[in-house]
Amino acid sequence: MKILLPDTVDLDPELPEGWEAVVVDAREEIPAEHHDAEVLVVWGASRRHLASAAEHLSGLRCIQSLSAGVDGILAAGFAPEVAIATGAGLHSLTVSEHALALLLSLVRRLPECREAQKRHEWSSELGGLQPLRPEGRLTTLLGARVLIWGFGQIGQTLAPTLQALGAEVRGAARSAGTRAGIEVIAEETVPSALPEVDVLINILPATEQTAGIVGREVLAALPDHALLVNVGRGATVDQTALREALEAGALGGAAIDVTDPEPLPREDPLWDAPGLLITPHAAGGRPVGADERITRNLRALVEGEELLHVAAR
Repeated sequence: MKILLPDTVDLDPELPEGWEAVVVDAREEIPAEHHDAEVLVVWGASRRHLASAAEHLSGLRCIQSLSAGVDGILAAGFAPEVAIATGAGLHSLTVSEHALALLLSLVRRLPECREAQKRHEWSSELGGLQPLRPEGRLTTLLGARVLIWGFGQIGQTLAPTLQALGAEVRGAARSAGTRAGIEVIAEETVPSALPEVDVLINILPATEQTAGIVGREVLAALPDHALLVNVGRGATVDQTALREALEAGALGGAAIDVTDPEPLPREDPLWDAPGLLITPHAAGGRPVGADERITRNLRALVEGEELLHVAAR
């Protein structure tokens, strides 16, 4: 029995007796000698690779993605009996870390400090004696009202760190309640909550329902000093509306790790929006605990147990 591992990350899962692991090029078609594979691990796979797998791996039983999002896999046309397990949770620590870095960069005005450094300028506006809460600007997380929209594992990992820095954190998800000790509001109540939000952190997935959901109405509902951080998916934000809000001073600043499309074209005016920090989808990219997840789900497959984080189809 064979499991195919991608060459895009070093992996060494523990295999059940009788299983063989083969590393294949995740950008190319799967070689004919490996069309007998029963499990395929996906990380950074090209459309060509996925299409080849869907067409030729007739005995495929399970796909283990190392990404939380599996849109590309679902679109490749795999047989309905093939289980697709997501990498949910493998990026919670790294994405939370990056989201925090983006937010603190905005709050502490690090991009402006960097520009002052380039000018060899010791800015009295950026340093020295400062009010804790100046009018019209968010300069501390102490008492900051943070709403994390898309309150899954990443949000639940990030929230306690924000709380430790003094922020008041709530989540927003499909249903209201309490998760990981954090108050969660139903997503239909988000618009009414936005006027009292200082920081909106977007960790929403890309779906038909979330396409452009952070648009003009959402941005207009936020206070002018509010900050937006997007470590979800680029398609969830109306980028034209975001640029216009920043240009109009209707938003205190934004930091985005994702865009639509990716890479963001060099000529896109979003690059030059004032108060915007862009990183090149750098939040994840390093699945933490991938070997353990593969080992666990492969064992479950062999023993006929339930797989972790199977995507709905």
